[in-house]
Amino acid sequence: MDFDLSGDQRELQEAARHLLDDRSGPTQVREHLASGQPCDRALWEAMAEQGWCAVAVPEDEGGLGLGWVEGAVLLEEVGRHVAPVPLAPQLVTLAALTGLAGHDGLREGLLSGSALGAVAWTAGADGVARAGGPEAPELSGRLGPVEGATVADVLVVVVPDGVYLVDLAAVGRPRAQPAMDLTRTLSWVDLDATPSLRIGGAEASGRLGGLGALAMSAELLGSSGRVLELATQYAKDRIQFGVPIGSFQAVKHRCADMLVDVEGMRSATWYAAWAASTVEPGWQLAASTAKVWCADASKRVMASGLQVHGGIGFTWEHDLHLYIKRAQYAQLAYGDAAHHRSTLAAGLRSLVDAGTGVM
Repeated sequence: MDFDLSGDQRELQEAARHLLDDRSGPTQVREHLASGQPCDRALWEAMAEQGWCAVAVPEDEGGLGLGWVEGAVLLEEVGRHVAPVPLAPQLVTLAALTGLAGHDGLREGLLSGSALGAVAWTAGADGVARAGGPEAPELSGRLGPVEGATVADVLVVVVPDGVYLVDLAAVGRPRAQPAMDLTRTLSWVDLDATPSLRIGGAEASGRLGGLGALAMSAELLGSSGRVLELATQYAKDRIQFGVPIGSFQAVKHRCADMLVDVEGMRSATWYAAWAASTVEPGWQLAASTAKVWCADASKRVMASGLQVHGGIGFTWEHDLHLYIKRAQYAQLAYGDAAHHRSTLAAGLRSLVDAGTGVM
């Protein structure tokens, strides 16, 4: 059995990396941060033109009909380049609309990239109060932080027992909030009897939560993989006591541990992406497994990368801080490691109670 990417998926990965190397290198990212703009529109248009938004949408709904393995490949490259674009919420928003009738115009705009989506996910149903009819309730509550809501046209609100669609273009977009991660635009979304449309129940909520966890795992994989590369290259180049610091046992061990963590992240994420694409039974448990490992492992990788770099790693001039800060949001979004451990425990317990194997 082949556990690696296929030839087509490798070509997609290379094309994505080439695009982002050209348009989202360290210089371009820093220029964008200095501009104060919430999203790199030129980069977003280039990505949309190549069909990135449509990668996981079925062909009969206007998408490319590929899947979430390809989506994970693209998101990994976004994380690797700390690209200041909201690709993850766009893919999850499109997943929320998959199979729904009556949203063709919105779907077309999201597929082309001319419209943007944002996702507000919460683990507690009591975080959002609902009033009015069950199909078109008015929502109240504070959600967030939400990525990309300041530029989004629609907001998908995901609570445990339902999924709702809010027209941000009509009700107003929230303001951006100060955040450590300058490569994302984050905001709190305050809903006050805000009109919405119910587009799914508990099953849809679980599906979107799993896809969101998978998307963040893929971003964490990309960011952590790049930090591993930066650290190992620095260990080769930095000379101390007349020899590269990579020759010191303590530094070797750090780099080796980082490699083990990154490869574990890769295995967990790619398997979860494959399971999601094939709708393999238990794929949501695989997504939770990936998020648990990637959230915890990325913390270790970022800490080790910082230790290997020493004092230079703490400076604004070095790119390391961009990856550390970006990872902190992804570690929490769509549930942190503790949340997904609880999800895994409950899911495995239900399988045991049902007499079903857990492997």
